[in-house]
Amino acid sequence: MLEGLMIGLSTAFSVTNVLMVIGGCLIGTFVGMLPGLGPMSIIAIMIPVAITIGDPSAALILLAGVYYGAIFGGSTSSILINAPGVAGTVASSFDGYPMARAGKAGKALTIAAIASFAGGTVGVVLLMIFAPMLSSVALLFHSAEYFALMVVGLSAIAAFAGTGNVAKAVLMTLLGLIMATVGEGALYNLPRFTMGLMDLQSGFSFITLAMAMFALPEAMYLVLNPARSETGGEGGKQGEIKDLRISRAEARSIAPVIGRQSIQGFFIGVLPGAGATIASFLGYAVERNIATHEEQQEFGKGSIKGLAAPETANNAACTGSFVPLLTLGIPGSGTTAILLGALIALNVTPGPRLMVDDPQIFWAVIVSMYIGNLVLLVLNLPLIPYIAKILAVPRTFLIPFILFFTLMGAYIGQNNATELLILVGLGLIATILRFADYPLAPLLIGFILGSMLEDNFSRAMQLYNGLGFILERPMTLGLLVLAALLVVVPSYRARRARLRAEGVADD
Repeated sequence: MLEGLMIGLSTAFSVTNVLMVIGGCLIGTFVGMLPGLGPMSIIAIMIPVAITIGDPSAALILLAGVYYGAIFGGSTSSILINAPGVAGTVASSFDGYPMARAGKAGKALTIAAIASFAGGTVGVVLLMIFAPMLSSVALLFHSAEYFALMVVGLSAIAAFAGTGNVAKAVLMTLLGLIMATVGEGALYNLPRFTMGLMDLQSGFSFITLAMAMFALPEAMYLVLNPARSETGGEGGKQGEIKDLRISRAEARSIAPVIGRQSIQGFFIGVLPGAGATIASFLGYAVERNIATHEEQQEFGKGSIKGLAAPETANNAACTGSFVPLLTLGIPGSGTTAILLGALIALNVTPGPRLMVDDPQIFWAVIVSMYIGNLVLLVLNLPLIPYIAKILAVPRTFLIPFILFFTLMGAYIGQNNATELLILVGLGLIATILRFADYPLAPLLIGFILGSMLEDNFSRAMQLYNGLGFILERPMTLGLLVLAALLVVVPSYRARRARLRAEGVADD
């Protein structure tokens, strides 16, 4: 490992590769800030550029920089205008946007930057130490285990239910699962629930759905609620926008969150098919479930823990996703699938032999990730006061700004005008649901996990001729037990707190 690390250091610190890291991080950060584009689109566009470079190490360093730069920068639009830049930063808007509305946009962006840096850095260290070992662990996960892992993800709805909204959260999750069945299934290439529309053949786009659930309802709220100030809410106060400081108490509060989610996010990212989006939702859910009753009341209203958890988890998972890509040649997400195609185009064969045959590529990518995290921190922290001033834009300009980037992101993502009609229709429905106090996050969780849940459950049923796989595979049973605990324990704690409060009131 030390020998490989020295090779990686000498390769990554060449002038060309350092410029590739900086360039990739810059491109990724600004692309991540634009709602709807995301790393997949820009990496696909840049593959010809990478092939032109010729050097596989430099090309992969550039593309990797774009990838984690987009995840790092995607939180900006989530926090400031409630329009997630990439799928992995949706959970960051749950508490980041309320913080911005409360005049703490600078602090929210600072917490996001520090948590992203910490998650990415810890992920790089774990990747360096455990990559060969974790590649064999990832192979232990079969369809049965992935089905159970998706069930664990669905158990996160308890974290988004709020007080007395469990039934509504379950209904929204079921709606998300139903929407995930639209289009062709992975096992059978037959259209389902498309109502004869060819544009629904591939199902709903996640980016379109995320925009419809968060960005459009927010624009509607800005129009329908004249009580908000002309500067975009309380966040328009210039003095507070410049406040980037985190107090010692706040630092002590989020430190254990960052530590836990760096490790959890990395290991979720290692599993092929999990990715940064699932890691961020699970990170948020876990931290809310283990928080005290008083802290739980702050989640969804501007909790610093609720912001630090998904930001740490998604960046750690982004790094972890390189384990199956580099050591097994298995893409863990759509973005890493495009990276795999770029590797093959560059005549590099990822897999167990990569560390032996091309150590300069393997270790240079790992070292460049650490350099990239430093570059991203240095780039983002000084820009925060200026980025946060977007909240000072008058409402008459802010609403068209949100609508423009929302519509543009949905159209570019699918290159289909029908997507705009779907976006507007779902956005109107989401606005009505929001007025009716239905939580929208469970719908997204159900949609994200729905197709993977169905595919893996079907495969497991075929392999084991029924539900016997639950008892035959101990890891599957263990994950299902964990999912049950994630649902039961928070409900039990909430009931105890309610009974205790009633007892105090009676006294």
